Amino acid sequence: MSSAIVQVEIPSKFPADKIFKTLSDFDNIAPKVKPEVFKSIETVEGNGDVGTVKIFTFGDAVPFTTGKYKVDALDVSNHSFSYSFVEGDILMGILNSISYTVKVVPSSDGGSVFTQTVTYNYKGDEKLSEEILKKEKETHEETYKAIEAYAAAHA
Repeated sequence: MSSAIVQVEIPSKFPADKIFKTLSDFDNIAPKVKPEVFKSIETVEGNGDVGTVKIFTFGDAVPFTTGKYKVDALDVSNHSFSYSFVEGDILMGILNSISYTVKVVPSSDGGSVFTQTVTYNYKGDEKLSEEILKKEKETHEETYKAIEAYAAAHA
């Protein structure tokens, strides 16, 4: 099985614990700040810990409508979590899964660095184009920046 990886890294003036706390409320914030990407996010099983299952309904700005993901790991003390989309048209018929690892690392200036690694795990020989991967990276960056702006406005 082959894969493609998209890496996002964004410095922030906000401390890691503040950014991580805001990201922990992603389900409520994302549809407010990026409704064109996220219509709704619903927990269907669990309480947010490892094993929690959520259904995403996407907006008109993306070429798919739904995705089901499962929380794979959560480490609050190290400001990190990972999850995987395992069902839905977000997999575009060519992916087994999409895995995300998110970490917010404190920086020496009192701020932090947001990192997100997205791994697209292919079923077969068909691959996402470089153009699609670039657009995915831009969407992840824009979403993070919108969430950071929301955190700043609601500090």
